[in-house]
Amino acid sequence: MDLAGRVNGGLRRVPTWPVYLLGMAPAVWFFWLGFTGGLGVEPISELEHRLGLTGLQFLIAGLAVTPLRRLTGINLIRFRRALGLIAFFYILLHLLVWLVLDLQSVQRVAADIVKRPYITVGMAGFLLLVPLALTSTNRAIRRMGPVRWRRLHRLVYVAVPLGAVHFVMLVKGWQLEPLLYLIGVLALLAARIRLNRRRVVA
Repeated sequence: MDLAGRVNGGLRRVPTWPVYLLGMAPAVWFFWLGFTGGLGVEPISELEHRLGLTGLQFLIAGLAVTPLRRLTGINLIRFRRALGLIAFFYILLHLLVWLVLDLQSVQRVAADIVKRPYITVGMAGFLLLVPLALTSTNRAIRRMGPVRWRRLHRLVYVAVPLGAVHFVMLVKGWQLEPLLYLIGVLALLAARIRLNRRRVVA
């Protein structure tokens, strides 16, 4: 048996609940650091940043599942739903921290969304993720049908780049880290498109 086969054999014995548990555990640590003064002189801003960045990382991990399988044979498809829901969990927390702890004003929400382009882009990405999170159940797949469900979940190919662009626009100046995230997202999307074209041709 080749390496990919051995890895896949081991992965089939791993339940999904530890993925949720381990994936959400850093959020507890982030809030603990915030409450205990471990996030520096601007704890709310740092908490927002860590939650949002972790959400983006899980989105990218979910986006990488199919290219990884087709390029290496390692199959993480059964964990993709967990990765997506964990990503939504972090992005929702990111949004709630911004709304409740940062703005502390309902009147400022609409104004900030309109005035600040990076917030407009980030909110658009979040809104695209909401129907994906709400339909990430076996029951939703049965009710919608596989074809309609897959079409809806293609929104992730828009939501993830929007999240990366939000990160680029958020920071001051042209910093390397957010640009690397954006390049990584675009590379994964390009790989997905190229692999789909090969499959159609075949």
